Amino acid sequence: MHDVIIVGARCGGASTAMLLARRGFKVLLLDRSSFPSDIPHGHVIHREGPRLLKQWGLLDRILASNCPPLTNHLTDFGDFPLAASDVAVDGFAYGYAPRRKVLDQILVEAAVGAGADFRERVLVEGLLTEDSTVCGVRARDTRSGAINEERAGIVIGADGRNSRIANWVGATAYESDPPATCWYFSYWTDMPCEGIEIYLRRDRIFLAVATNDALCNVAVAFPVEMFEQVRGNIETHFNEALALVPQLEERVRRARRVERFSGTADLPNFYRKPYGPGWALVGDAGCHKDPALALGISDAFRDAELLASAIVDSFAGKQSFAAAMSNYEACRNQAGMDVYKENLHFAQFKPVPEQVLRLRAAIRGDAEATRKFLMARDGMIPPENFFNPENIARLFANSKTPSPSG
Repeated sequence: MHDVIIVGARCGGASTAMLLARRGFKVLLLDRSSFPSDIPHGHVIHREGPRLLKQWGLLDRILASNCPPLTNHLTDFGDFPLAASDVAVDGFAYGYAPRRKVLDQILVEAAVGAGADFRERVLVEGLLTEDSTVCGVRARDTRSGAINEERAGIVIGADGRNSRIANWVGATAYESDPPATCWYFSYWTDMPCEGIEIYLRRDRIFLAVATNDALCNVAVAFPVEMFEQVRGNIETHFNEALALVPQLEERVRRARRVERFSGTADLPNFYRKPYGPGWALVGDAGCHKDPALALGISDAFRDAELLASAIVDSFAGKQSFAAAMSNYEACRNQAGMDVYKENLHFAQFKPVPEQVLRLRAAIRGDAEATRKFLMARDGMIPPENFFNPENIARLFANSKTPSPSG
């Protein structure tokens, strides 16, 4: 008998397993894949992510994997390139982009090191219930074919956007919108890439980011309606899109692609109710969004913290399970809903808000203001340290840019 069974050992699941095992819980962590293994997902970690990795004692392991810190940041929304360097605070950078085969292995090892029982290549085929309450799983070892039943006080689905756990328990979705984009990406060597770059051109989004082993990950988002067309000739459409950003296209053309293209249009946007009798959801299983603002990993880390705290309170008798999980959902939504909507706006290729463009123009050429703007936007410093009326008025006055109020 386990305290907790977690289905899915990637970012949300392995992090939750580690946090609970560190608190003395008996945790069983299951995944159908073997590790280390890559998955065709984006892998930028920013916002709360770097701080949590440092807090968990894992940031040094990320750096030791030959993954560079992302301290340089550039955005170009078709207005001009807005660049900042040395974007770091309190021992961590703006972001990191370790390959998933690297990151997920580090998280699994941390969970095992904390005492979790990890079993790979195990496929969960169903849930066990008693009196309408989930109390365990039925799982098959894909190597031996053996089927086992494992029981626990709570089963956590961390099995991605197409979560079977969520489907089996009938977790309801809300704030849902269909896919807006399809993304394709690959990796290039011998390509100058010292941080993270984001470009917006009409109905295309571009991302270039430095990752492990001196590689650059370059990704392009197209409208979802183009999926079949792009899939039919990925390289041609990818290169045609890059022509919209000559400064990026030239570097890609001079570099060498070392892996095949990966991509998908299976990018729905939703929140799901993340708990019920005997079960909970974390990571993409509970909330999935388009990769436009690269929120997935950092949100999974944040929600792992929130869920682990709720479970600790419930097991300790501080709150009922229902009350603790209701608080988990409320905290998750409060922390993420605004940026979730901003991300959807971006993914739907809607115009960049005028006030954002004016603020960008106001800080153009001011390296320190640009750095603090990025840090405040990502929560690296208290947002009010930058986004306060006095500072905004000063920036507009110094730049002689018309303020949003006219």
